[in-house]
Amino acid sequence: MTRILAALALHTAGKPNAVAVSGDHVAWTWAQLSTAVDRAVEWLEERLPAAGGAAPVAIALDNGPAWVVLDLALMALGRPCVPLPPFFTPPQRRHALSDSGACMLVRPRFAAEPGFEQIGGAEVVAESLALPRRKLHVGTDKITYTSGSTEQPKGVCLSLRQMEGVASSVVKVLGREMARTHMAVLPLGVLLENVAGLYPTILAGGRYHAPSLGTLGFGQDGRPDFARLCAAILEVEATSLILVPEILRGVTARLLDTGSALPSLSFVAVGGAKVSPQLIAEARGAGLPAYEGYGLSECASVVTLNTPRHDRPGSVGRVLPHLRLSVAGDGELIVSPKPFLGYVGQEACGGGHATGDLGGVDADGFVNISGRKSNLLITAFGRNVAPEWVESELLAQPEIGQALVFGEGASALCAVIVPASKGVRPEQLEQAVARANLVLPDYAQVRRWRISRPFDPGAGELTGNGRPRRAVLHAAHQDFIENHG
Repeated sequence: MTRILAALALHTAGKPNAVAVSGDHVAWTWAQLSTAVDRAVEWLEERLPAAGGAAPVAIALDNGPAWVVLDLALMALGRPCVPLPPFFTPPQRRHALSDSGACMLVRPRFAAEPGFEQIGGAEVVAESLALPRRKLHVGTDKITYTSGSTEQPKGVCLSLRQMEGVASSVVKVLGREMARTHMAVLPLGVLLENVAGLYPTILAGGRYHAPSLGTLGFGQDGRPDFARLCAAILEVEATSLILVPEILRGVTARLLDTGSALPSLSFVAVGGAKVSPQLIAEARGAGLPAYEGYGLSECASVVTLNTPRHDRPGSVGRVLPHLRLSVAGDGELIVSPKPFLGYVGQEACGGGHATGDLGGVDADGFVNISGRKSNLLITAFGRNVAPEWVESELLAQPEIGQALVFGEGASALCAVIVPASKGVRPEQLEQAVARANLVLPDYAQVRRWRISRPFDPGAGELTGNGRPRRAVLHAAHQDFIENHG
């Protein structure tokens, strides 16, 4: 039996009446969750094609107990799961289904559609898919597709052992006492919430609260109503969250603007994109216990994490105990041992994984990320510059909310800058850029900049986890970026 299912059985026997998972108007005890998983196993078995072998099953559901139950049921069946995030475009969803060779899609029921099942308060349908089967890497238990810059993201094959390694390490570095009420803010279809939020909570015996994304105020454009989000956190007395930087920024601003607080929170993990030290400081000033981490889908989500016990703002924390991290001669970070099985349709992963990220490890074991190897800019003077390095200095200024740096082949760098608030004046931004330039060498200083509206996930300018899409934003500001004069 897997560690996660063994933990479910242990908690069911030891505290059957304690709340294990909850959502919109639904709260299940450990005993009820265990029964629901058993029933879901039976329901899936009746509908899985006999000739499908071990073909994957995709889940395309909103956050809620149903997602949790179905994920655990597929785990019990030994069937690979393909989570589909709600922010995927239709082409991305179709690609994930065909690329993985999924034999079934579990989705919400349409209107009066027959043949549905009531699971965790949700009416779901198991839709059979007539797709060519794919030969997957041996041991594949989950295939995650990341929201990259193209319509065809790669499928990362992960084993349960690799995912449980992350979950167990998270419990180890945070301590079981941290597992009280974890609230899902990110979609469960995102690996970070699934593996680093749900699984550690089950292992440690806490309560996993997964309200629908609409309940938390997330609209169709992916932008949350921060008043509703803060109210939901307060109502359930959540003790831990996982956020991307833009959501942390919004929650922080809401608390500072209203003078309110979220006193139940004891740990807020922040990742998915670069986090400025200024944002961490502002969040903590608002009473949010925010800690930056770093991870990759190829490493089953989390690789490093700052914690209340070991914290160094400006770094991404220490490496989780089940992993090792080394630095190649060119500064690229290498994670080992074998962190994932391989990509769908490609050769198996060998030893360590070359992350594509540049950085280093200090004497105390804290990891620092300076940028993406593939994002390196080469200026007209032949200088190599990691744009994330310059962006981090810009984002450290309180007047700057978002920033993206360009300058490939140019004599000087330029930046697209979003003010931190509507009240920030251009002359204040000019002073902020000047302060950032003071700590940068001449070749990495920003000489030109443009004020922009906030980067828009609805326009494809941000990935689902809040990371800027450089190519999209470059195209949107091409007239400014390529005006080298």
